[in-house]
Amino acid sequence: MTHGTRSHGPVADGRHAVVVGGGLAGITTALALADAGVRVTLLEGRPRLGGLAFSFQRGDLTVDNGQHVYLRCCTAYRWFLDRIEGAALAPLQDRLDVPVLDVARPAGRRLGRLRRDALPVPLHLGRSLATYPHLSLADRAKVGRAALALKGLDLADPALDTQDFGSWLAAHGQSARAVEALWDLVGVATLNAVASDASLGLAAMVFKTGLLSDPGAADIGWARVPLGELHDRLARKALDSAGVRTEVRTRVTSVSAEVNGRWSVEVPGETLEADAVVLAVPQREAHDLLPEGALDAPERLLRIGTAPILNVHVVYDRKVLGRPFFTALGTPVQWVFDRTDASGLRQGQYLALSQSTAQDEIDAPVAVLRERYLPELERLLPLTRGAEVRDFFVTRERTATFAPAPGVGRLRPGARTKASGLYLAGAWTATGWPATMESAVRSGVSAADAVLGALGRPRPQHLFEFEEAA
Repeated sequence: MTHGTRSHGPVADGRHAVVVGGGLAGITTALALADAGVRVTLLEGRPRLGGLAFSFQRGDLTVDNGQHVYLRCCTAYRWFLDRIEGAALAPLQDRLDVPVLDVARPAGRRLGRLRRDALPVPLHLGRSLATYPHLSLADRAKVGRAALALKGLDLADPALDTQDFGSWLAAHGQSARAVEALWDLVGVATLNAVASDASLGLAAMVFKTGLLSDPGAADIGWARVPLGELHDRLARKALDSAGVRTEVRTRVTSVSAEVNGRWSVEVPGETLEADAVVLAVPQREAHDLLPEGALDAPERLLRIGTAPILNVHVVYDRKVLGRPFFTALGTPVQWVFDRTDASGLRQGQYLALSQSTAQDEIDAPVAVLRERYLPELERLLPLTRGAEVRDFFVTRERTATFAPAPGVGRLRPGARTKASGLYLAGAWTATGWPATMESAVRSGVSAADAVLGALGRPRPQHLFEFEEAA
């Protein structure tokens, strides 16, 4: 049991909310409710907070289960970082700059860059696109026309969710090379799906918001410390300070409505009474905990598919990469990040390869993955050829994200259920965003807003500052 002193909100008035799930959605919900003066209990089955954005120890290394990044347009996650006093530990680039290596090109001509200038949209990307070496002149011109067409789409049009992004790109003159070298380069990392498997609605949201809304929207940020430092240690400190009771290693077995309009939440050895319950857990777990009648068609939650992400971790005896990250073409390798300093490694260099859309590799043996990826790194990074591999391991998230397939939009529920006092949160709910940290935080804000409305409590002004920033 964790108790703390309140510093951000008024004293609780006896209303009690239970938040089930200690990922980013649940932490956000708990902080927002506590800041509004609601007494909150946060329950997490794992021994730590942070959901799928966490760290663990491997010998002397502190390892993130997967590489997570965010963009300047992720105003809710940026609010979250500020709220837990962690923004300085996960800074943004001053200006978007993505090195793109193509191993199929001759040495000396492999490097291209996607970067922006300090110009208004869409001119901010004009010079980068005009000089991008991985596309032909004709492809570059067609990409510009497709981007303008994308900018004109109405994200509120439900018909966009019924179409796939790949077909739309083909209809707008995008070659297979353009899809590989540009659209999927961004889309696979943000959607966890190739264009042909992605909803046009979600893809349009990503590109319109990230690349076509504000010149700095796509500037990239990432944690320079282990994710557990942010999403577990600092988050727990913020929860303690707000007066939230946080229980880890505590799995909820049932949630049921009482005749007096309150709720009972069962955990081993205890029954908690609550005025409101927020289920901030994955969709299948939420389905299993939902009381009968809480959703019109609860089976829809089971139809929201999942997609895996594989992370390959390689520790070399020397420095082999001179930049913080890069992405690659013509190779199975997708994005490579230098995690040396963040992991605490004292000698050599530690690289993490983030491999989205990993359906074909997620269950492959480590030996097979080693045989596949070490030669690819040698092709990409010449300095690896004489280096000793001191460690090689993988982390697997088989259900890392929801699958952003066409039609998924109508399956994603909002924060409110038909059961008074019961709410949903999670990146998979109807936030309008793909399965990102941003979506998780936004869902927590929506759930907290719904709870506060039902309890007749005012919204904490600071909680919704990010909406104005957006």
